[in-house]
Amino acid sequence: MKAWMAAAALAWMAAAPAHAQTASEALARVFADQQAQAWREEPVSATRAGVRDYDDRLGGVTPADQQRREGQDRAFLVRLRAIDRAALPHQEQVSYDLFEAMLSQELSLARYNEWRMPLNSDSGFYSGVLMLHETHAPRTVRDYETYIARLRDVRRYFREQIANMRQGMREGFTLPSALMPGLAPVIERMQFARAEDVPLWRPFAAFPPTVPQDERARLAAEGRAALDEAVIPAFSEFRAFFVEEYAPRARRTIAATALPNGRAYYRDLVRYFTTLPDATPEQVHRIGLAEVARIRREMEAVIAEAEFDGSFDEFTTFLRTDPQFYPTSADQLLREAAWITREIDGQMPNFFGRIPRTPYTVRPVPAQLAPNYTTGRYSSGPIGAAGQYWVNTYALETRPLYVLPSLTAHEAAPGHHTQIQLARELEDLPAFRRAFYPHAFGEGWGLYAERLGEEMGIYHTPYQRFGRLTYEMWRACRLVVDTGMHAMGWSRERAIDYMTENTSLTSHEIRTEIDRYIGWPGQALAYKIGELKIVELRQRAEAALGDRFDVRAFHDAVLANGGVTLPVLEREIDAYIAAAQAR
Repeated sequence: MKAWMAAAALAWMAAAPAHAQTASEALARVFADQQAQAWREEPVSATRAGVRDYDDRLGGVTPADQQRREGQDRAFLVRLRAIDRAALPHQEQVSYDLFEAMLSQELSLARYNEWRMPLNSDSGFYSGVLMLHETHAPRTVRDYETYIARLRDVRRYFREQIANMRQGMREGFTLPSALMPGLAPVIERMQFARAEDVPLWRPFAAFPPTVPQDERARLAAEGRAALDEAVIPAFSEFRAFFVEEYAPRARRTIAATALPNGRAYYRDLVRYFTTLPDATPEQVHRIGLAEVARIRREMEAVIAEAEFDGSFDEFTTFLRTDPQFYPTSADQLLREAAWITREIDGQMPNFFGRIPRTPYTVRPVPAQLAPNYTTGRYSSGPIGAAGQYWVNTYALETRPLYVLPSLTAHEAAPGHHTQIQLARELEDLPAFRRAFYPHAFGEGWGLYAERLGEEMGIYHTPYQRFGRLTYEMWRACRLVVDTGMHAMGWSRERAIDYMTENTSLTSHEIRTEIDRYIGWPGQALAYKIGELKIVELRQRAEAALGDRFDVRAFHDAVLANGGVTLPVLEREIDAYIAAAQAR
């Protein structure tokens, strides 16, 4: 028996209760033990979940830390599989299946040591650190003291990440050099001359009333010292490493299959991001080609509706270049996004029985991240805080207004805000399920939410309807270009040309998106694969229930379990259909 397995078995036996456990009791104990372990290992995730026991630190990321976590996951999987699943009630069987899928997927990818490349084309470990002030959200003197301690831990954390990246350089596991021109300006913008320039200073610039006046000067001085002595030097060291060592030695290939053991790695990534155990790159590529052809026909119909006198290419050129389609200020873009959120919110009760209690706001993408960042994103923040719908206000000439309804539906409501916050509000479930985010379900729901916007009536012009289709086409093209670049020998230029030919996205958006797929292989596959499954299940429910089909009940059923794999979702919706037929 391996050392880690023996140690885990001894610890488990020592902690086991004297009386014989039922299957449900054993399952609950596995979940509780694993969650406690995960919060110890990932202190920022604990803070985000409202667990403040580890607020004074960041997680360890050394190879030894990674090996320890892998051993822990294997031990928890052994404990899980020792439980009789058939003896569990239905909802616990769902939890069992999701927990098994979560650990199995993590272990499947653990053998590739992805921690050697802790960044992609638009973000990484450093961007997470820059948002610690929002995650930590200090309110008391004690909160500020642990926040300061966490800031002092940043330098150690950065140095461990740099050491991991150096190992990746030695072993040929790096980002492609093609991404360096886009990533370098992002790294450059994270160099700070003084504490007040760092976003992490914000809690010291405006204390909440819960912090006594006579403590504020001391806390601000200690915060400034932590930023000056740990955070600013950490970013400076990382920049020097990136510019002088990493970028010059980045690999010259773009495909994940060009990495060590790359073909197996990309196959596992396809399965991980689609949550389908039998998915292959070739199968996903074929699905993408079929979807591109179907959506192209719908786009041509909208061009005819707009009475445009010209070809498809001429229409997309018109959309990319006519000033009427672009904001003239960041405020205009944010106001338009905010207006669409109000329009959607007014429709939500017509489509959902359960609506999140937590509100959300519209915010610009942080300036330090914006140049190479995607168009928009949702940030759930810590438990109890309002969600944030981020809109990228950088390079306004590349941010068309006709796609804004689709972006808003995807990132805010009824998309990610709705699904993530409803999951957080689930009761009587193990904690891991309130934060579990299988990409195919999460991103598939976001894309489905864009389609649902048609029923909600948020697309008012042919241009906005074309914008919705160009976003759907964008996700269909992802299936083609991601698998094309990573498994079929496509060049970056061929992928850019394919996206240009089939969408009205601007050249800046297309470049940043293609670079994102290069730097984050497989993730782009989740959207269309997940959306197709949700649409398929809705059509199945409509056909089975006929006039008794209730769209509100269907959406509640899809979101009832929080994040799920697509096989689990299909089983749950089939059960919902059977129960509705019985009624």
